[in-house]
Amino acid sequence: MSLLTRVSRAAGGALLRATAAGRHRCSKAQHHPQRVHRRLACAGAGKMGVAGSCRRGNTDQDSDGGGSPVSGRKMSTHSNNGCIGDLVEGVICQEDDLPKDGMKSFEFNGEKVLVVHHKGQLSAIGSKCSHYGAPLEKGTLCEGRVRCPWHGACFNVATGDIEDFPGLDSIPKYDIEVAEGQVKVRASKTLLINGKRTKAMAKRDPNNNSSFVIIGGGGAGASCAEALRQEGFTGRVILITQESQLPYDRPKLSKAMDIAPEKILLRSESFYESGDIEVLMGVSAEGVNTEEKMIHLSTGDTVAYEKLFIATGGKPRRLGIAGDQLPNVWVVRSPQDANAVAAAAAQKRVVVVGTSFIGMEVAAFLSSNDRAASVTVIGNTSVPFEYSLGHDVGQRIQEMFEEKGVKFIAKSGVVGISEDEGKASGVTLDSGETVEADVVVLGVGVVPNTEFLETSSIPRNQRGYIPVNEHLETSIPGVFCGGDIAAFPLFIEGGEEVSIGHWQVALGHGHTAALNMTGQNVAVKSVPFFWTVLYGKSLRYTGYGKYDNVIIGGDLENLSFIAYYCRGDKVVSLASLGKDPAAANYAEMLQQGKFLTKQQVVDDGEIALKLKC
Repeated sequence: MSLLTRVSRAAGGALLRATAAGRHRCSKAQHHPQRVHRRLACAGAGKMGVAGSCRRGNTDQDSDGGGSPVSGRKMSTHSNNGCIGDLVEGVICQEDDLPKDGMKSFEFNGEKVLVVHHKGQLSAIGSKCSHYGAPLEKGTLCEGRVRCPWHGACFNVATGDIEDFPGLDSIPKYDIEVAEGQVKVRASKTLLINGKRTKAMAKRDPNNNSSFVIIGGGGAGASCAEALRQEGFTGRVILITQESQLPYDRPKLSKAMDIAPEKILLRSESFYESGDIEVLMGVSAEGVNTEEKMIHLSTGDTVAYEKLFIATGGKPRRLGIAGDQLPNVWVVRSPQDANAVAAAAAQKRVVVVGTSFIGMEVAAFLSSNDRAASVTVIGNTSVPFEYSLGHDVGQRIQEMFEEKGVKFIAKSGVVGISEDEGKASGVTLDSGETVEADVVVLGVGVVPNTEFLETSSIPRNQRGYIPVNEHLETSIPGVFCGGDIAAFPLFIEGGEEVSIGHWQVALGHGHTAALNMTGQNVAVKSVPFFWTVLYGKSLRYTGYGKYDNVIIGGDLENLSFIAYYCRGDKVVSLASLGKDPAAANYAEMLQQGKFLTKQQVVDDGEIALKLKC
């Protein structure tokens, strides 16, 4: 029987089911399912949600922890990335073809291998980022890791292990040697094809009475759950999510609104079963009693915890005006929301309220390929993204939308949504004008989903976010928090307490929380990295902080530029479009505690493309 439980919101009765040991507290009857044990087969490992790792149990190490000297190194007698009978070996290049100090991809057995020569060590790893497949050769190499040029994920060049996010998987590490002027590689055929590797996970030990519970099935919660198993935790891992599906790739909701929910799952059902991770779907936490270490659920059940990670994310704002609850007034938070908007908008008049990233991505999707009859965007600033990206960048993005037929109404507030036969028929502005609409989409930000903690002893700040220390632990020992709802110290801003709703931050928080829940004392030290895709053009952003000046290098008119956001003499953040790996380069510079100055970018507007470690 599956370890996954789907709960109808209308249903009462027992919710939690025991593991093999049958240990948990529940206010109602308990079920004791039989566990289905599955054995991984080499050839089918990828289908089991482990990306071809071909590991059995949790005794194997994921990597040998080091690179190879450039010359004279012999291959090991076995591959730690493959299975017996799954290996291929061959010459990929001549020694003279190797990069002197850098990275280069070579063809091997119909795939590509990235060879890295760094600090006198030679290593061979997967050539593509495990997130969306970006070519790592075009990324940034610094201090023993390569950073993806698209979205900032980082991988250890000696082991292939993922060290910063987004994405969840590591990349393969292959054996490499140089002998008699030839460079040879030995690799797993399965990993060459898959291009990614999932770390081995511990199994549940019936004799371990500990329960680590995660509230929230978003990126932070999903990352935490699997990291706990990867770090060797053998007690119960329980993931509680109010959504009706397994954790999924949320950033895709507003970029590909008609995508099927099952197409964007982060992990398969068999993955969670292989790690003995219990997932409770369709149920929410209604309260937390930290004195008794007990979570009260929407079904009336309770579940006990030894350590707790809270990652409930944000709730889309509503306007709080007449008509904003009508059935054709939407927010986009779930796959069902996105799919419903895409279907309802077909050849209809759409009004998007809000020029945030969500609102603009929705407008871009619905105005592409003749999906909607018309799209109008209403914003309270003079141009989209005015506060986050500045007026000039926002103006040029607006022009790109207008070229696609999107209409903008700027510096306007919405005071009401008119109704006709039980549905929204128009959006009324503070000027008195009414914009006719068949479908209304609200993209006016989110609020922290922490109201269920009002009666708990877990403190929240005035805005509803949960303050944590550098280890993501709240003031209540054993209670951790991460993702959109955490107010955490950001190292690049001198420890200033911030709340950041980025997917990359959420995944990183989940991983860091797992490390600290297992006693490893690891501080949060990741540079925020964000991206958006509008009409097929990807804008990347890294850094954080208020700015007082924007300096733009490159060609803004032709959407090939780098925007530097300065506070005084310091460049606190950077946005780029068509200028990879500028954002990855600057993220790595900030990671090292360094920064560009205002004068440097005035002198050379494309300096971010030239940064070296």
